[in-house]
Amino acid sequence: MGEVPIDVIVYITNTGRMYHRESCSYLSNSKIAISLTEAVKSYSPCSVCKPPVVETKDIRINNGELYRVNIFGLKNSNEANTDLMLRARVTGHVDGDTVKVRISSPPKDLSEVETIRLLGVDTPETVHPNQTIQQFGKEASDYTMKELLDRDVYLAFDWDLRDIYGRLLAYIYTDSGLCFNAVLIREGYGNAYLQYPFQFMEEFKALEQEARQQGRGLWAVSAEMPIVNLVFLN
Repeated sequence: MGEVPIDVIVYITNTGRMYHRESCSYLSNSKIAISLTEAVKSYSPCSVCKPPVVETKDIRINNGELYRVNIFGLKNSNEANTDLMLRARVTGHVDGDTVKVRISSPPKDLSEVETIRLLGVDTPETVHPNQTIQQFGKEASDYTMKELLDRDVYLAFDWDLRDIYGRLLAYIYTDSGLCFNAVLIREGYGNAYLQYPFQFMEEFKALEQEARQQGRGLWAVSAEMPIVNLVFLN
């Protein structure tokens, strides 16, 4: 991505959560001029007119800010912009929904090494000190290790930054732009974790329903353990 002058003028609307080029059709009802510097702090770039963006390191990380999907009002994980996310490298794997990452020059409130609990998804238990390995837990754990370990990823956040155990709560995005949290649910490696609200709750619920209907992964019919009896732990 080339250098973009941060004093470029872009446009927002009275109610939207995106910024646009002046010619964008979304500006038909209202058009408010704003500098790109200010726009990227609170708004997401329009996916239709594709206005200029600024590297995360230039604006967000230096200001100690993080890309939070709730601030942008995103309803679907596919709407997120990886160009504005914090980049990290997955250096360790705990289980299907928990990994360890290393962040170069971490912003405020974050450490160079963090344990990440994936937001909105819960995979069968494999490492709980008081529980045996749950059905399909090893498959989910192995899948996460295969897909993420030793790879660079992008991190997006939501209302809460950490859980009660101090783990960083995040959505992990791959280089292809896919939200790995959503992939785990869609492919049947975990269920939508609904104990606490999160921005993509409706999407993740729908993905779980689809996985159930298609009999994917842990939702496959099993004579040994019917899917209605599967229990997940945080």
